[in-house]
Amino acid sequence: MSIKIEKKIIKYNVAKEEDAEAAAPAPAQNEAPESNVVHLTEKLERPDMLIGSTYKIKTPLSEHALYVTINDVILNQGTEHELRRPFEIFINSKNMDHFQWIVALTRIISAVFRKGGDVTFLVEEMRSVFDPRGGYFKKGGKYMPSLVAEIGDAIECHLRMIGLLKDDGLDEHQQKLVNDKRAQYETLAKRAEEEEAGGFPAGAQLCAKCQTKAAIQMDGCMTCLNCGDSKCG
Repeated sequence: MSIKIEKKIIKYNVAKEEDAEAAAPAPAQNEAPESNVVHLTEKLERPDMLIGSTYKIKTPLSEHALYVTINDVILNQGTEHELRRPFEIFINSKNMDHFQWIVALTRIISAVFRKGGDVTFLVEEMRSVFDPRGGYFKKGGKYMPSLVAEIGDAIECHLRMIGLLKDDGLDEHQQKLVNDKRAQYETLAKRAEEEEAGGFPAGAQLCAKCQTKAAIQMDGCMTCLNCGDSKCG
């Protein structure tokens, strides 16, 4: 580093090593080394026993089901600030085709659970994974883009159960619209049933002549109430 001298030099001395060592500041005694690690939460050891839930996933992609187990830890137990949080996840199946990535997935998700903070982002991240071979519809008509997405759906169900995710619900206008649409559907379905029945008895059979479900037993003979065809002539 260069120093600019503004004044005229009058005299000078040659510095010796002894003078430099004497001028150097003495090191602080018993000073702890600096650490750049910032601890956001306290370290939490795994208890000997954890409570959890197991979710069964049966997909048309495999004949064997997957079982997703999520164990929770209870923080501040017995106080007004008691909180149940997911701590680890296990996925088991007889199908060994996906064993490698399932083990990796369980370790990563468990690490995210133990890190703390907001873990609800996992649900959207996993549900946005799409299978290039195409998804499938699960029971109830819900579309699943991949097996990973359905595991994310199981995690969402668990987070809702323990209270980390809340149902936003519908507002008053949305709920009224849903109720109106449901009433319209029920009316149309009832009308379709009446048209299909055609006013004929519920136990009527199909007439071989007019192909209408209107043939009933009359006077010991099958008679069609639509075209009048009768086996008895």
